[in-house]
Amino acid sequence: MAYSDDRKSRPKLRPNKPPYGRPTNPKKQFDVAPRRKAEPDKEELMNNNRNTELEGDGMRLNKFIAHCGICSRRQAADYVKEGFVTVNDQKVIEPFLLIKAKDKVCFKGKSVFPQEERVYYLMNKPKGVITTAQDEKGRKTVLDILPDKGKTRVFPVGRLDRETTGLLLLTNDGDLALKMTHPGYKMKKVYQVTLDKSLSGADVEKIQKGVVLEDGPVPVDALHFITEGSFKEVSIAIHVGRNRIIRRLFEHLGYEVVKLDRTYLGGLTKKDLPRGFTRKLIAQEIIMLKHFTGK
Repeated sequence: MAYSDDRKSRPKLRPNKPPYGRPTNPKKQFDVAPRRKAEPDKEELMNNNRNTELEGDGMRLNKFIAHCGICSRRQAADYVKEGFVTVNDQKVIEPFLLIKAKDKVCFKGKSVFPQEERVYYLMNKPKGVITTAQDEKGRKTVLDILPDKGKTRVFPVGRLDRETTGLLLLTNDGDLALKMTHPGYKMKKVYQVTLDKSLSGADVEKIQKGVVLEDGPVPVDALHFITEGSFKEVSIAIHVGRNRIIRRLFEHLGYEVVKLDRTYLGGLTKKDLPRGFTRKLIAQEIIMLKHFTGK
């Protein structure tokens, strides 16, 4: 679709107003965060988390780490190669080592155990929060604002940078996390972007045709202006998940991203979920995610 830099000649675009508003009284829709429960001991975990795969031929080490709720399988493989994991008090760097039920596995010096119960949280991430399980600089992470972890450890699926807001999934389901972040499954994500200046028609065409960055092309599924008459705010849908991909895309074209908000993630929206709040996924939403990833 051709555009001109002359605003008067631009076609009128129907404003894309979000269908859902902020609840008038969020406190009535969300429970007060409970006190953090004590960590379970080793005997309790071993009794409650028996795994038939461990009792058979064994489970690959990276999968074992993912099932402990630490990270995805892909990230677990990197942790193993970097030397953060020991098996029976011996450092190993082979992520496909088979682990049996009798083996003692430690991550960063602490014993870890697979968790059978899968939990799924959807967070509307606020600004100023790091998307990681822990931060060496002591900055606030998404786990710090998670209201109810209980005894189940979870990790964020994918990343939103510190200043980006919006939808983020946290889970201990390593298999689902791997598929949601793998480019082959084309998990759709939609962002609302506010730029420092109006997006020109020429740059709209460049984005639609596909901009090539230093780490490869950026295929865009959809792009449109959010409000009629305003060319600084756009909605963009993508399925790639590379680091800071939206910011780098617009920076490559000479724009600064002033605000960035993820409004859609694999069928999940921000309906009734104010900024900074978290809720558990319902059964239908979990089934939907697994359907999208073919799990």
